Amino acid sequence: MIKFQQIGTIHSPFKETAGMPIQPAGAEGVCGTIEILPEFSEGLKDLEGFSHLILIYHFHQVRERKLSVTPFMDTKKRGVFATRAPMRPNPIGLSIVKLLTVKGNKLDIENVDMLDNTPLLDIKPYVPEFDHQQEVRTGWLEKFRNKVHNHISDDRFKHPE
Repeated sequence: MIKFQQIGTIHSPFKETAGMPIQPAGAEGVCGTIEILPEFSEGLKDLEGFSHLILIYHFHQVRERKLSVTPFMDTKKRGVFATRAPMRPNPIGLSIVKLLTVKGNKLDIENVDMLDNTPLLDIKPYVPEFDHQQEVRTGWLEKFRNKVHNHISDDRFKHPE
């Protein structure tokens, strides 16, 4: 059995999925905060020296899982693993955000593309030597290169009421 524990909560200005950025690249300048649970605050030691963080979080509003989805930037159904769509077998999200400040158990962040009150599962420092790849292929997304900045989400992945 696999079990994850929430380590904190991500706060953002987005109360619903429709109209929010679909990736951090489209959320430039959007600020938010992370509140780490007190029992995990010791893990924040030395984090202030990093400019960017990789956040791993739970898509807490997703109630449905699909193996084929129509992603935000396309009109064609794609395999979920070839997308960043939230309706995954394991609804886990990943975003790289800019770290502004660390104050106790609170982090101020920028380029926020997740819903308010998103459960945070983990934080990893972004390290270019580890994380930046020089030669990449982007599959079906190649035709959308440089368009994510202007694309916002709609309600296609909204959970049924």
